[in-house]
Amino acid sequence: MILLRLDIEKRERDWLAPYAARAAESRGRLVYEPECELRTAFQRDRDRITHSKAFRRLKHKTQVFLSPTGDHYRTRLTHTLEVAQIARTISRALRLNEDLTEAISLGHDLGHTPFGHAGEDVLNEIFPGGFSHHEQGLRVTDCLEKNGKGLNLTLEVRDGIVKHSKGKSPIISPDPKKMAFTVEGRVVRIADIIAYIAHDIDDALRGGVIRESDIPADCLRVLGDRTSARINSMVLNLVRNTRINGRDIVLGFSPEVEEAMIGLRDFLYDHVYDVNKVHEDFIRSTKVVRELYEIFMQEKSLFRKEIGPWPEDETQRAREVCDFIAGMTDRYALDLYQRIFLPKPWAVF
Repeated sequence: MILLRLDIEKRERDWLAPYAARAAESRGRLVYEPECELRTAFQRDRDRITHSKAFRRLKHKTQVFLSPTGDHYRTRLTHTLEVAQIARTISRALRLNEDLTEAISLGHDLGHTPFGHAGEDVLNEIFPGGFSHHEQGLRVTDCLEKNGKGLNLTLEVRDGIVKHSKGKSPIISPDPKKMAFTVEGRVVRIADIIAYIAHDIDDALRGGVIRESDIPADCLRVLGDRTSARINSMVLNLVRNTRINGRDIVLGFSPEVEEAMIGLRDFLYDHVYDVNKVHEDFIRSTKVVRELYEIFMQEKSLFRKEIGPWPEDETQRAREVCDFIAGMTDRYALDLYQRIFLPKPWAVF
């Protein structure tokens, strides 16, 4: 049997839970487009994100360690794929729309800067009006991709991208304005923290930043002593503790598991993200971002060579410089900095 879009939409109506999003009932795109014969609206969004330049650049953007040379360390791309896998597992168990979940997962980190949160912090400091990677992610999909045309994603995916970020705020915010309006978007937010709690500890162990004995024993007792066990514990606990009442669903963990997750997150901040062995490289990287920003704001010829026509309006110029730097990979930022600021060997013939 050949499944066309209308067949898939019918399956969604018949199979998905009452609280799940249905592609046929999407709130639409910024610009109207005729529907595809084969794919639903959310499947098209997933494909547009996967084929975007911003998505490909994630393979050379920092997750925990700056430009790691080992083959098995995570990058922003592998983190994204792990989030998508976890989010789809949860969505399948709760009979949610897996296509929507996957699209949001694959797009949730498109706005990340080079050098991880260090790059984000310095751009937030120097760019007028501030900077956040989740808002930049929406700018990437709306304005920057496809040479300024944008990807024209559905509102459900756009909302999930801009509301995925949490930092050290509650895993499930009590403020509904900070949570996605779809259950699928909320699942991605949770899957994001499940993924990084698990794999950032794994990478820190591999890099010798921490030892197994450093990890809080009470957290290991609750979640497990292996990466796979911890992921399974968090996912299974979420599914079992989610409350469903007709068309309403409330995602949640047991108090013991949520406390253990917060404990591991705090441990990562105290013993991985902010320790000198890791942090010193990111301190140096802020110098790279800051000086690149400053020189592109000042040097007209360099701006024209690397970015495009020189905007006389300083506000517009700052916006374009910020977009340009935010889109860089770690290695491109380092290569460009070297080309601009470091002396080149003099060749004698």
